[in-house]
Amino acid sequence: MASVAKISVLIASDRRMAALHKEFCGLAGPTDVLTFQHGEIVISAETAARQARIFHSSLTAEIQLYLLHGLLHLAGFGDVTAQQRQQMQRLQNKLLATAVHGL
Repeated sequence: MASVAKISVLIASDRRMAALHKEFCGLAGPTDVLTFQHGEIVISAETAARQARIFHSSLTAEIQLYLLHGLLHLAGFGDVTAQQRQQMQRLQNKLLATAVHGL
């Protein structure tokens, strides 16, 4: 787990996200969120809007989910394997439920 002094969040277009995804991951097309070890989190607003429609959620809720996902990556959690993805999703759900009920 890396320690970061500052976290920066950038809300980007799918076009910008696709360029970053290709440059840093070698994968074509946009993704929802990219996290960089120095504390940068990049979120695709267009992907969030599409997912919000699909999951009958709000744009704000999707962006909050992506931000939480990025923060978990910065905290050292991974999602490469199925087991890691399940663990991360359970933690995300728990944290989101706690945040909603805590308001």
